[in-house]
Amino acid sequence: MCTYYRRRYTLSMSILSKDEVAKLGDMAHIALTEEEIEQFATELTTISQAMEKVAEVATPDIPPTSHPIPLHNVWREDVVADDTVDLDEVFASAPAHEDGKFAVPQILGEDS
Repeated sequence: MCTYYRRRYTLSMSILSKDEVAKLGDMAHIALTEEEIEQFATELTTISQAMEKVAEVATPDIPPTSHPIPLHNVWREDVVADDTVDLDEVFASAPAHEDGKFAVPQILGEDS
């Protein structure tokens, strides 16, 4: 990804002006105050400079890494246990139930 970034974009924009930040805000339809523009100019400049440092370190012969250690899903067969719990026993400890399901308070304010 870094090599793509280096090829696709020039990294000479390490210092963002207040005008550039204001234009970004307009393009994103975000109303920014003068204080926010100054703050974001400073913060985005810091981020841009950090990206430049990463791009300097990254080399094209190192592949992008999402996981440093190879991870594999370990699957097992689903097995129905013989020692299942009786539904009456489960619902006996539930505050409320109906039609074989747990009844819970409505939280969204809509009928389903």
